[in-house]
Amino acid sequence: MKILAIESSCDETAAAIVEDGRKTLSATVATQIDRHKIYGGVVPEIASRLHAEAICPVTQETLDKAGLTLCDLDAIAVTYAPGLIGALLVGINFAKGLSEATGLPLIPVHHLRGHIAANYIAHPQLKPPFLCLVVSGGHSHIIKLDSYTDLRVIGCTRDDAAGEAFDKGGRAMGLPYPGGVHVDKIAESGNPNAFKLPYPHTEKPFDFSFSGLKTAIINVIHNAQQKGEELDIPDLAASYRKTIVDILTSKFIAAAKETGAKTLVLAGGVSANSELRRRMTSNCKKEGYELYFPPLSLCGDNAEMIGAQGYYEYLNGTVAGLDLNARASLSIEQNYSNF
Repeated sequence: MKILAIESSCDETAAAIVEDGRKTLSATVATQIDRHKIYGGVVPEIASRLHAEAICPVTQETLDKAGLTLCDLDAIAVTYAPGLIGALLVGINFAKGLSEATGLPLIPVHHLRGHIAANYIAHPQLKPPFLCLVVSGGHSHIIKLDSYTDLRVIGCTRDDAAGEAFDKGGRAMGLPYPGGVHVDKIAESGNPNAFKLPYPHTEKPFDFSFSGLKTAIINVIHNAQQKGEELDIPDLAASYRKTIVDILTSKFIAAAKETGAKTLVLAGGVSANSELRRRMTSNCKKEGYELYFPPLSLCGDNAEMIGAQGYYEYLNGTVAGLDLNARASLSIEQNYSNF
């Protein structure tokens, strides 16, 4: 089954053709990073306009690279939630137009389910059940998958996500946008024990909280500036990264022990963080867990992951009509067919 997938939830316009949920036939991504860099973050209105400009050529390029036409496809999958409303609507309306014109079924895909499914492309042997840590700019979740479409939230962020903390912390340190990538790079040359930073408490053991940590790093920087002191940014970045990774890994491993999971999976943009990958690899080896994480090319937003999850959503009977709409927020547990 060949699925054309469309992803436009934030600042990447992406299209891909995925076969049977596991094989990428072609993929294209148009990034907007350079356009948003001057603002220090994504501007929703600009993102929407850029998606509208890019979505047709990106899709056509994807078809051309695969040597296929719309007549060779079996379905169209599109991200419908969560994300920036304007950005999502560009992808959804484009996908609905293609579906109406071709008669191909339209498959709505939850963005976070897609991030998890990126691992199906990278690891054909991976199948549920497993426990997944989904960490990105807007989300930090521990998810238990009993099947490809039966998911349960074990823990989630109560405020800011890990990726948000990395990006805003990097911005406060004066690093280029996006901050998380540059925090990871510069931290490699720093001392992770140079600064003592707080470990925020949550009422539920597997939930996360990063807003207090983000505030703490900003306070360290402001206090130094007020005193005229010069901070060692690599040391600060290394200490900040270590604290975030400590929180993520400790809670994820604790959740695995609590649930009895033996297979652990990382997903989302922050799964590209080098320290998180090293620490999880080490901890899983020590505890005897099997660990999977996507290649760097599939950590960020992409359409391959939407095509992969779209295949399993279709097998589960999830098909939308022309009334499909965007949702800015939506629980990963919610099946579209249950609306």
